[in-house]
Amino acid sequence: MLTRMLLALAICPTASSLPAQTADTIYLHGNILTGENLDGPHAERVSAIAVAHGYVIGAGTDTSIESRFKGPHTQLVDLGGHFAMPGFNDAHTHMGEAGHIKLSVNLIGASSLTEMEQRIAAAASLAPAGAWLTGGGWDHTLWPSKTLPTRYDLDKVTAGHPAIFSRVDGHIAVANSAALAAGGITRNTADPHGGKIDHGRDGEPTGILRETPARQLVEQHIPPPTAAEMRKGVELAIADAISHGVTTVQDNTAWAYFPIYEQMEREGRLPLRISEWLAFDDAIDTLKAHRAAHPANDRMLRTTMLKGFMDGSLGSRTAAMIAPYSDDPTNSGLPRYEQQQLNQMAIAREQAGFQMGFHAIGDRAVDMALNAFAAAQSHAPLRFTITRKSYRQTSATPTGFRNRIEHSQVVSPGDFARYKQLGVIASMQPNHLLTDMNWASARLGAERSKYAYAWKSFLDAGVPLAFGTDYPVEPITPFRGVYSAVTRMNDAGTMTFHPEQKLTIWQTLYAYTQGSAYAEFAERWKGKLAPGYVADFIVLDRDLTHIPAPQILKTQVLRTVVGGRTVYTSGK
Repeated sequence: MLTRMLLALAICPTASSLPAQTADTIYLHGNILTGENLDGPHAERVSAIAVAHGYVIGAGTDTSIESRFKGPHTQLVDLGGHFAMPGFNDAHTHMGEAGHIKLSVNLIGASSLTEMEQRIAAAASLAPAGAWLTGGGWDHTLWPSKTLPTRYDLDKVTAGHPAIFSRVDGHIAVANSAALAAGGITRNTADPHGGKIDHGRDGEPTGILRETPARQLVEQHIPPPTAAEMRKGVELAIADAISHGVTTVQDNTAWAYFPIYEQMEREGRLPLRISEWLAFDDAIDTLKAHRAAHPANDRMLRTTMLKGFMDGSLGSRTAAMIAPYSDDPTNSGLPRYEQQQLNQMAIAREQAGFQMGFHAIGDRAVDMALNAFAAAQSHAPLRFTITRKSYRQTSATPTGFRNRIEHSQVVSPGDFARYKQLGVIASMQPNHLLTDMNWASARLGAERSKYAYAWKSFLDAGVPLAFGTDYPVEPITPFRGVYSAVTRMNDAGTMTFHPEQKLTIWQTLYAYTQGSAYAEFAERWKGKLAPGYVADFIVLDRDLTHIPAPQILKTQVLRTVVGGRTVYTSGK
């Protein structure tokens, strides 16, 4: 009964039809930033909010909220003067991959090749005979040598197990000799379209496989995880998210995980909202079937946009650039599509009514994505508006599409205006700069660096921002991204990257809450603590709007509330 009631509330189209005279819970004695007028001096703050059936029904002073909404069974929660705000909406995650890493060989944070080898050797010593070793998270740019690992490095520590490990960005992987053999990769294997197999001076493959088409040659031979393993992994990833104040994830995970999310929801054990993306490359009939498989008005779990990949990453030098890399003059990256093919696919999917979001990091990839959006909009079906006297025929407005470019890390100067013209959202992850500033200038050179991670330039051009983390490429904590956005400095505060692109704390919080909600067509019911909005909020140990920037990195979440229900408290 409880599960059915929770599901019914989750898909409720509005809060106005819900009985709101008496609150289920009143949160009192807080320093609550509601999200209304989120511009600094006029930002609304209240001390209490009332919640019923998962929605905010009132916000104001302790006295006014108690007098209006307290009933005989209303629970009162004392916030103890702590700062509270709408929950973070992470506009770009990979929860399935995060769960996989948590259950396999976790190489995140390995400070050297030696440490990477030690972690792999420990896993190999425990693995059953013949079992694959998988996982990822390594980042050679953090190592003293800055040198990519090889098959031979892995061969020393994998004890004969076939093994492949993804780099932290997910765009390249290193495989050992046994894994290369399983994939049939030799010195004579041709590069697949959109991918690359690295070779040494002796002509033999080094073990580095760049982008999905190359990685898939090996990964297709890995036994798939069981449903129980997949569920355990995503449960760990979700627990990580809510402990860091994330109440919604916009997620790019394989479709096989969606039934697991559905099962968790049916059981009443889905503690955050998931907006799941579908694969742009899938056939349109498949995409329509996936879209129809779950209620579109379910506010806990639903499918949203189509995710496509234009290129790779800067860290692996597979991002598609107009001009070669400054530190690798023979390389301009790996575009994943031919423009004409991409345009035709985008046109067909727009006509089928799908929002699209393209991973594009290099300036050439961004240009390709904008060209495809322009082509799709030029073929968009006409909209019909009924008036009292006639039908009026109009074209869809650019903002109606809300197509997105994920990452948008390097942009040609003239393309900021194209984003605005086409109504494209810049879905970005400011925490990437904390890692990338160590080498971004070398990759891009001085001139291109001016337009890299250019959050302020997007806002100045009138382009909507939506912020996320790209978890598990970066940690799920949003506070690293908030710090990065307002400082443009590394964690230690010793390096700055183009400070003219800094944002205010208000612009940053907006992009991470209401901006992210706008990017998923949810801004009318998510992202604020106002009557009629879902009661998704977090309680923190410090006020993000009134502390020195370095303290943002030390922020701790005390409580996470989703739909009026506390899903996380610190220390429990």
